[in-house]
Amino acid sequence: MSDCDGKVPCLVELAGGRGAVPGGIARQRPVCDLAEARVWDALGGGWQCLHGCYCRQGVSIEWHDFACDKPRDWARSFHPGSFEICLNLSGHARLTCGRDAVLLGPMTAGIYAAGDEHISAWRLPGEKHQFLTLEYSLGFLERHLTGHEAALHPLVRQTMRRTGEAAKVAAPVHLTAQMRKRIESLRQPPVTGPAATLWYQSKALELMAEFCFAPTPRAGGLGQRQQEVAGQRVGRAIEILSQRLAEPPTLKELGHQVGCSPYHLSRTFSREMGMTIPQYLRQIRMERAADLLKSGKFNVTEVALEVGYSLSHFSQAFCETMGCCPGLYPLGLTRPLGKGKRL
Repeated sequence: MSDCDGKVPCLVELAGGRGAVPGGIARQRPVCDLAEARVWDALGGGWQCLHGCYCRQGVSIEWHDFACDKPRDWARSFHPGSFEICLNLSGHARLTCGRDAVLLGPMTAGIYAAGDEHISAWRLPGEKHQFLTLEYSLGFLERHLTGHEAALHPLVRQTMRRTGEAAKVAAPVHLTAQMRKRIESLRQPPVTGPAATLWYQSKALELMAEFCFAPTPRAGGLGQRQQEVAGQRVGRAIEILSQRLAEPPTLKELGHQVGCSPYHLSRTFSREMGMTIPQYLRQIRMERAADLLKSGKFNVTEVALEVGYSLSHFSQAFCETMGCCPGLYPLGLTRPLGKGKRL
């Protein structure tokens, strides 16, 4: 990452390519964890590098633990061209690219590829977020997966073929009890020193083997099947809402499109998401508005219409959700309104 494209420079760049920490202090540490830390410090902190360096080794394992009172733009931490696995223990995150949208809920795992096209990733407010990410470079994928393309997950295969520069996201899967135990072991490895480096390298490859290949059908009980159906319905509802921000469907229409009664969908959505459908719709409208404002291609009135609001109602909703008024948001400016409020 470099300042020339608006990103924080890697520590190697800061040290003139010598691999030393600025200030002449020589120590063994991932060379770009400082850059990642600066990104996360700007987002409110809550980041820890467990292993690796994306810039030099092509892989990094990172732990995140934070709470946020307004939506957090998580996409700022993605390296262009990277492939990432997210093991999400708590909190909700929404990833979108074009018309594709997925939701990472508690105890789910997701994979996504950050191409040159912008990928939008937001951590939802009012929640405790705990998740572990493994970020792989294209070169790392090619070194270990070349020759096995036919067996790979379609998203990984497309990434390696470089058939397009667009970001890609895949539907999440539920974390198994075994995977949850693995997350804990990654946070507290059983070995230290040079042995820990070797141990983490093996785990990075192990998780590639689990997530980078096409899933095979598994027999499951009725409870598991019901959980999968509920997740699919909520995911489909999210996709529909994301595509119709300006003119969202009624609850009855939404239930018909996902294949269940409006009451059942409302109850399932609230259980899976921790918020009602109207609350979620307002959330994603404001996130989309924030993305449009950041692009600099739309004024506030145009953005309000794009997400289905009148200008007066839009300004109030945006302030309440994002913590500042729409006109100041692209500048990164806020000013206090009084106790407990910001404009």
